[in-house]
This record gives sequence, C-alpha cells and structure tokens, in this order.
Amino acid sequence: MKNKVLVLGLSKSGLAAAKLALNKGFDVYITEFKPADEIREELKPLIEEVKAKGAEIECGGHSNNFINGASFAITSPGIPPKSEIIQKLREKNIKIISEIEFAYLNTKTPFIAITGTNGKTTTTSLVSHILSKRFSAPVCGNIGVPPCTLAEEKQDFLVCEVSSYQAEMTEKFKAKIACWTNFTPDHIDWHGGLENYFKAKAKLFLPPQEPEFAVLNSSDERLKEFAKECKNVIFFDDENDCGIKDEAIFYRGEKIISLEDCPLVGHHNYQNIMCGIIIAKLLGMKNEDIKERIMSFKAPEHRLEKVRVMNGITFYNDSKATNPEASIVAINSFNNQDVALILGGRDKNTDLTEMCRSINQHIKTVLLIGEAAERFEKNLLKNGFSNIIKEHTLEEAVDKAISLKPDVILLSPACASFDMFNSYEHRGDVFKKYVLSK
Repeated sequence: MKNKVLVLGLSKSGLAAAKLALNKGFDVYITEFKPADEIREELKPLIEEVKAKGAEIECGGHSNNFINGASFAITSPGIPPKSEIIQKLREKNIKIISEIEFAYLNTKTPFIAITGTNGKTTTTSLVSHILSKRFSAPVCGNIGVPPCTLAEEKQDFLVCEVSSYQAEMTEKFKAKIACWTNFTPDHIDWHGGLENYFKAKAKLFLPPQEPEFAVLNSSDERLKEFAKECKNVIFFDDENDCGIKDEAIFYRGEKIISLEDCPLVGHHNYQNIMCGIIIAKLLGMKNEDIKERIMSFKAPEHRLEKVRVMNGITFYNDSKATNPEASIVAINSFNNQDVALILGGRDKNTDLTEMCRSINQHIKTVLLIGEAAERFEKNLLKNGFSNIIKEHTLEEAVDKAISLKPDVILLSPACASFDMFNSYEHRGDVFKKYVLSK
C-alpha cells in the first residue's frame, strides 16, 4: 500500500510538492481552503497536470476524508501556524513539514541556504549569479521557485532563500552552507513572539541541522552572540574574515573588489556582496571570477532598484521594504543628498523610533500615503521631523516629489501594500511605470 501524503494549499509550492510526491510514488491528496472559483488562473495548468497524474483535490475546506490516514502533511509558507488546519493536524499527530524539507529529503543536490529579516532575496540572487560562473546553482525557495521543481534535476547546488515560516517546519533540512544576513523584529504575530521568530531561523544552524559552514553578520549583536553556538563560522562585515578596508571588500587579507566597482549601493548591499564572496570562496572560486560576476549583477526588482535618472533626479524603487527596518537600510544608503522619501501603506504597528532617527539624518522631505499616514506623521513630528507632505495616491506623491527637484526620489514604504495594491510587486510596478512615463 502506498503512503498517503496530504498537501496543504493549491499554491505554486504546494503543487510542486504534489508533483514530486507523485513522482516518488505517494498517494497525493491536496486540500485547499479557498473555493475553486478563487484559485489563481495561472495555477490551473499545474492543477490539471497533477490531477492527470492521480492527485485527489478538494477546495472550499479541509475534510476528514482527506486528512485521515495521511503519513505526513506538506504545508505552504502562506498557511499560518495558528490556522485551523495546522491545529487539526497537530491534534491528530500528523507530522507537518515544509515544501523545502520535502525537496531536501528527495534530492541529492546540496543546498546553500540564505535567511535573514532583510537582504535575503538580493543575497540569494547574487550568490546564484556568482556561482553560475563555475557551477549550475539556480535560485529557489522563498524567492518564488519551489525547490521541489528542481529536486529531480542534476544541479551542483540549490541556492535557497529560506523564510522563517519555511525554516520552522523543518527537522532534517541540512544545508552545506547557511547564511544569516541579519535579525530584526518581523513576523512576530505569525510566530507568537520575537524569540519564536529567532528560534525558527536558528534551527538551520544548530544540531541536528547544522551546516558545514555558517556565514553570519559580525555587526549584528544578536548573531555575533549566537555564533558561539555554531560550528565553522565565517563572519561578514568583519576585519578578519570578510569586510571593508580602504574602500574595498577584502576576504581574509585578499582584495576582492573596490566599492566603486560594486553595482549595488549602500552598506547593506556591501554586506550582501560579502556573503556572496564568502560562499564563492568556500566553494573554491577564483577572486577574478568572483569580481567579474559581482560587477555584472543587476539588483532584483523592488529592492533599492534604480529606475531612471530624469532632469538630475534619480528614482529608486524599494517597494520590497514592507517594514521600518528594511526602509532604514535604504534610507541609510544616502548621504549628503537631497532625498524625498515616499512612505506609507498598511501599517504593521511596529516601533518607528529608529526609522524616524534615520530620516532625521538622511532625508529632506517625507511624502506620506496610505493607511499608515496619520501614525507615521505623528511619530515623525514627535521625533523632531516636520518637513512632511501627505498625498492621497502614489502617483500624486511622485508628482509632488518631482516638483521639489530633489537629488533622489525614494519609494521605501516601511509598510505592507494591501491598502492600495495587490502586493509589494504591484506597488513597485505602478511606481516604475509612472516614473518611466514622465
């Protein structure tokens, strides 16, 4: 008798896991909370494919008929730990794993895992780009490509962006190299507290899941302390391992690249580049090849992405900054320039003190939009910043910012997008399209 596997959600990652499970000979049952008419159109060909291979699918709820008898369940990152289906599975003692865990258990390809509150997408993309000079090392994970789609392919490495949601549902996933970019408060409601959020990511670095090498941020106090619990640690932003000296990035005394040759701006991006250098060096790449690949890299969309220069104004799209910590990183990238910052969206009600401090140091004008505008204005005024303009739409904010003739117009909202847009990508696309239409 075949083992029964329950897949939670008709998502891209859920369908990829279902397809891999079918290929491995499992009986696959996919259960989706949404009704059938709400399933995204682009997923329908994949749904038909897994149905043709024998998957059973239900929509509009989770029936006991699908749940009972499952050997284990594979969850999608979009399903909260407090959701009814997760609770029901736990009551029935059915093991729940992430799609990343299932891919790991069904591939011989070693993983390079990248996690962190901010910077992981850029770092994942950059690492893959550098390694592709010598290896086949595609990106996967939280970046949008389910690792289950690559598990049966012949690759040298899988460069996997791992979110805290995905990490929490792993038990055996063990990376060859794991990198933690930084740690700041985020997803606290999801994990039920800051410590649970930290522990979810920390699993990737501790027994029984510890990697061969741990790449950690020396300038993050929490991670520097955590490094004492890890094996084979290589630090970035560190004078001994990999850091900045004489306007260049060095790895253990060897100059790799001058800052002026780096295509990404801001210290946070130099940190991302350091992560890429360390991983490439650990895998035996030559300095000149690493430098060449860094120089040819283009920033991912919506992450401090340079959109255009028009009449002396440089426009940056940092729509991916959905929390204040991410916006601080972008804000701190600009020194001695007249910067107009567009902030606001759906408020996450996180503390704004540090962001207000950065704005005071680096920003000339703040333009506020969205549901968060009132609270952001109140906090800015309380922290001594008063050059504030409120607009109703993103387009109006862009127009007003252009009229001020600053050096830089920066969209870095520090908020979720769902009050005005479908996603942070949609928000960034609207910004870029409008700016490029000028």
